[in-house]
Amino acid sequence: MKKKIIFLVGPTAIGKSEAAVWLAKKLKAEIISCDSMQVYKGMDILTSQPAVLFRKKARHHLFRIISAVREYDVARYRSAALKKIKEIHKKGNVPLFVGGTGLYMTILVEGIFRSKAQNATVRKDLYRQAQEKGSQYLYERLKKIDPEAAVKIHPNDLRRLVRALEVYLVSGKPISSLQKERRGLYSDYDVRIFCLDMQRDRLYGRIEKRIDKMFRQGLLKEAKRLLRLKLSKTASCAIGIKEIRGY
Repeated sequence: MKKKIIFLVGPTAIGKSEAAVWLAKKLKAEIISCDSMQVYKGMDILTSQPAVLFRKKARHHLFRIISAVREYDVARYRSAALKKIKEIHKKGNVPLFVGGTGLYMTILVEGIFRSKAQNATVRKDLYRQAQEKGSQYLYERLKKIDPEAAVKIHPNDLRRLVRALEVYLVSGKPISSLQKERRGLYSDYDVRIFCLDMQRDRLYGRIEKRIDKMFRQGLLKEAKRLLRLKLSKTASCAIGIKEIRGY
């Protein structure tokens, strides 16, 4: 029988952290961050790190592991997460991934796409076409070349549109067919994914209460300290940084 891996995902403030701790006790599980921002140190309030009380009730991994001035990408995350999975299974426990970053979940579940089909000149030309004719023009091209990939990419997602077209123009193969060669957790484990959901107005109410609480906890002080640093490109994308700078 394949060993189990569980993912608990959903929008911010929906209660993933609380649910994860409850599940960890029931399932003999250890919690692994599946959030691109909670890996950073010194951003506890901004990224809504699990409360100390939660961390005492269940083992937590890959939270607050790297300085906010350093770059951290999906490849590094995947490597660290795969290592944690083996460590947790070795103890007879269940890895429980918790978070809201879909990209991090995707590269684990489906595998990472590594293609040598890269050409800076082709890429530059595609961006030029997008600037002159709009991203919809590139999207229509992709629909003809690789309709399977086009279904999964939004017409306004310029970065992914350019990448899909670049791969085809350089390799002669649709990116959708190359992506099928990836090997992810589905291949070797019994993977279960659960997504928490609730009515929008109720969720927005929870988000508003959380923001008020974040300010009471000292969000401004934390943000001022962070803004004095030379944040990495990834860390500087944390939701709230730009808004607080403006404030």
